[in-house]
Amino acid sequence: MSLLKKLKKILQEEKPHYPFNYSIPNLWNLFNHQSITKLKNGEELINPYDFLSDLIERVLLTNNDTNERTSLSLKKGLSDKSWLKEAVIYSMMIRTSTSWDHDRNGYLDENNIYHLKETGTFIKTLMLLPLLKEMGVNVIYLLPISKYSLKNKKGELGSPYSVSDFFKLDENLSDPIVAGKLTLEEQFALLIEACHNLEIRVMIDFIPRTNSTESALIATNPEWFYWIKTADLNSYKPPRVPKIGDKTVSPLPKYMEAVYASLEVQEHLKLFQENPQKQDPNLWRKLIADYEDKKGDILTLIDNYYGLTIAPAFSDHINDVQPPWSDITFFRMYLDHPLLTKKYLIDENIPPYILFDTIKANLFPGQKENLPLWELLTSVIPYFQKTFGIDGARIDMGHALPEKLVKMIIEKATSIDPSFVFIAEELNPENAQKAKDLGYDIIIGNAFSSIFDVYGKGMHNYLHNTYKLPILQLALGETHDTPRLASREGEMILSKFITIINMFVPNTVPFINSGQEVYERQTMNTGIDPRENELYMLPESDPFYKKLALFDKYAFHYLNHMSHDIKDNLKKIKPIRAKYLPAITNKKNYLPLSFLEGRDPIGFAYQAPDEILFIIGNPFYDFSQHLKVDLATLKKQIPLTTDAFLLYGMHEKGTRTIQEFDANGNPYFLMGPGEIKIFTIKKG
Repeated sequence: MSLLKKLKKILQEEKPHYPFNYSIPNLWNLFNHQSITKLKNGEELINPYDFLSDLIERVLLTNNDTNERTSLSLKKGLSDKSWLKEAVIYSMMIRTSTSWDHDRNGYLDENNIYHLKETGTFIKTLMLLPLLKEMGVNVIYLLPISKYSLKNKKGELGSPYSVSDFFKLDENLSDPIVAGKLTLEEQFALLIEACHNLEIRVMIDFIPRTNSTESALIATNPEWFYWIKTADLNSYKPPRVPKIGDKTVSPLPKYMEAVYASLEVQEHLKLFQENPQKQDPNLWRKLIADYEDKKGDILTLIDNYYGLTIAPAFSDHINDVQPPWSDITFFRMYLDHPLLTKKYLIDENIPPYILFDTIKANLFPGQKENLPLWELLTSVIPYFQKTFGIDGARIDMGHALPEKLVKMIIEKATSIDPSFVFIAEELNPENAQKAKDLGYDIIIGNAFSSIFDVYGKGMHNYLHNTYKLPILQLALGETHDTPRLASREGEMILSKFITIINMFVPNTVPFINSGQEVYERQTMNTGIDPRENELYMLPESDPFYKKLALFDKYAFHYLNHMSHDIKDNLKKIKPIRAKYLPAITNKKNYLPLSFLEGRDPIGFAYQAPDEILFIIGNPFYDFSQHLKVDLATLKKQIPLTTDAFLLYGMHEKGTRTIQEFDANGNPYFLMGPGEIKIFTIKKG
């Protein structure tokens, strides 16, 4: 039986008889459910049981009444990855994306007056699907959904990247509306079922390089981790390397002699200890017996028995100012010291240690592969494929893993599903070919670091060079680790311009970060290039002032007075992109544009069978300008008429025939700040 049908039945049977004034943003009701009351602030009052039942019946159910858990491609009998070129990806953190103060008491409650949860859940995410569908999203990329540890947690709720058990889901994403009726696994499976019914694929974030300092694997495999004395934990930090200076650098082999010569590094290495089981196997057996009898958590018992604890992770960049990452640690990818740097060790028999080279296993491999760990890591994604039917994954920090391990992970997943897609966390486009050779299908790239730079030409350099890459790149303006577009200079105008133009950048896949569509200003994490004021993007009166969605209770500002703006523009773009997708997704159809008038405009053209599709924009957010497209070069290749039609104008109400041509047949337009126009010209 379909899990969606099962959920609908549960909702109808369990619906309480008391009245509800359960509020949601009106953006969550794009299928026109008959709400109880529409409030002036943009909220609607609903009965969540009726709302979800209506959503399932009218939007999410199809004629397929099965609970088949396999990828969307395999369900459709497809076996290739061509779907990726047509993707529009939406990055979502379940816990945050559907958080809302439903009882309007000013707090995000774990158990509100209706005995329901106000942070996000798998089931509440169903409410967002009509919005995503309207924006043209056809892939959801989920930030980590696995069980994570609260040991040394960051913020109010802890980081989902502090994974403690790969094979268990995060209990916080369970919804009390189905308590005792649907397991957590069924709740995730029904979300995927709903997505697949709407032709939306689901990708997950996989974190194989690190694990929680309270990992479930410690009890079974203490040799997979790095150990220090608990007494040294407070003084533990990344060692400095004075010879390199104050700059932060990548751990390249040329720096390693200086690294190991540093007195601070030498003192750091002395902190590390052999794993507790190796130190005293008999005591370890007694400890595990106590652990299995639930006489304490694993780290507390190890501290009590041995005075040891897990060594926290830290940045692999030398002289990085970041403090240790107290909630996570690194896996030991090799059971010996790195081959290239062990010659610098004073004593090769020292215990396993965390240093810039040992945690950069792609550059500094050992000779003894930790194969039992590798086998476990390669089994995680297949578990999610077979149990839930996911369609793809991002390998977190995959560029720092042993290349052989990366290939094993990719090959095992694609042997199950040849259409399964992998995103590489490769931020340097110069490494695009290497990522492709490893088996990746797309790289994240570095658009987020330059696309907002209008006056310094960062945007122009990025947008006009993506077609040269040998692999697809994400077209993105922000991620969960970067500043928000709407918080940069240019604010909403810049944010909308980038969101729309990214739908048409050659050789890319559009990527929207959750909250971007409502001009969210507060970063989710101060991870990449944070500014000094990054935590202060909201007024002090805002309930989420100084909070970070990756670690704290946080609800996006869905009641922003412009909250429908990007959604409405993406809705207009959606049919245009769909019609011309064969042209846009084939690099051979890309035609660079030049302009006769205008200051540094943006422009692309694509050759379709009977016409040329043009996308032009004024990227400057603080002035209007006239743009005139130079068709002379194009006309030498392709005969063109003056039969032109405007498909989309950011500041125009509808479509129209274009009359504005100069004597040489070149179209010209007045473009407002951040305005984009899309038009076609018929071939001659």
